[in-house]
Amino acid sequence: MMSQIDTPLHLDDAVISDYRENGFVRLPSVLPPEDLAHFGSEITRLTLALNTQNKPMEERDTYDRAFLQIMNLWRQSDVVKQFVFGKRLAGIAAALMRVERVRLYHDQSLYKEPSGGFTPAHADQYYWPMASDRTITVWIPLQPVPLEMGPLAFYRGSHKAEFGRDLPISDESEIQITAAMEAQGFAIDEQPYALGDVSFHAGWTFHRASPNTTDRPRSVMTMIYMDADMKLAEPVNHMQAADRDQWCPGAQIGAVIDTPLNPVIATTA
Repeated sequence: MMSQIDTPLHLDDAVISDYRENGFVRLPSVLPPEDLAHFGSEITRLTLALNTQNKPMEERDTYDRAFLQIMNLWRQSDVVKQFVFGKRLAGIAAALMRVERVRLYHDQSLYKEPSGGFTPAHADQYYWPMASDRTITVWIPLQPVPLEMGPLAFYRGSHKAEFGRDLPISDESEIQITAAMEAQGFAIDEQPYALGDVSFHAGWTFHRASPNTTDRPRSVMTMIYMDADMKLAEPVNHMQAADRDQWCPGAQIGAVIDTPLNPVIATTA
């Protein structure tokens, strides 16, 4: 199969400026349908095979109603590894962050099941023991995501806000962050994703997703990349300590997060 996953994609300066101003960017037609079908079938297979969530939706809490979440699929499959290590997405991430190289933090599939609940407002970097904000999450839908399926929605410019950075994802974060964003004038930006659209958002950009009211799963793959020179910071909460132990095993405080689980991803051919 002739894949475009390793073919570089040039970004205009205006796109990079937009990302830095708003804390996120949605890009159209980043990956062709045949790539998404090929890699997506393996991602879906592994997500379902490795999922351990078996409670009925009505018995789950808010977090578990939001999505099924399986991490580091790249270690389970060479096909998924090719996708996660793809030069196109890594190159875009590096350009948006204005860094020379990126390093993988971890990947995760996020499947919002039919009738799956809302994803509360939060910022990803609350969970990450990193010494800088040069982090980015790549959100890749494996099918079109109309509004009724719960596309990722961003608070425009909210990566500049301080309130809410100490809140884990929860019902309380949804209430408090939503109120704070509205009060500070950070407008919510919610749009559907066509097949091939991909979004990139900064670690401190606040975001959420509506429920999936369709009869189909919202199948999404994500990768979290960081500056290749990122150093490990002293955890400031118990979630960061857990992340350090799980995703950065052996890394030392103040040293570059250079472990077997955090390889540098090539960004050019």
